[in-house]
Amino acid sequence: MDDKFMKYWLMKTEPNIFSWTDLEQKKIASWEGVRNYQARNYMRDQFQIGDKVLFYHSSCAEPGIAGIAKVVRGSYPDHTALDQNGEYFDLASQKSGQSRWVMVDLSPIKKFSRFASLTEIRQHASLQSMQLLRKGQRLSIQPVMEFEFAEIESTWG
Repeated sequence: MDDKFMKYWLMKTEPNIFSWTDLEQKKIASWEGVRNYQARNYMRDQFQIGDKVLFYHSSCAEPGIAGIAKVVRGSYPDHTALDQNGEYFDLASQKSGQSRWVMVDLSPIKKFSRFASLTEIRQHASLQSMQLLRKGQRLSIQPVMEFEFAEIESTWG
């Protein structure tokens, strides 16, 4: 993929549910269970194979970025929305017979040489415009500017 068309993303996950180590062990993992329209729309409309992802551990003692992954399969229907016994079941999807939610597949590129904690990220003046640092920002999938990605990779990668 031509780098000038590549996009950069930050995707949050709770490490007790799915961690960087889990991604490394699986080698390719489906990113299912997203139930926010904006996050879904990013995956559906903007994610491309080859896009790079900052893999972010959230809802834990020390939130931060564990490594870099890449999108290896573009968006496709999230079948977990149709599983009545599953955690991500969606009644509206069941009624229509089609999932209104999507997922993508990720593969690990590299684990950071040291964890990029949220506290450390906040201390970098060049990263102050990141969506991650905006007050009230809780979206699980966020676009990242190329210079932000490069700064994070060069500092912690």
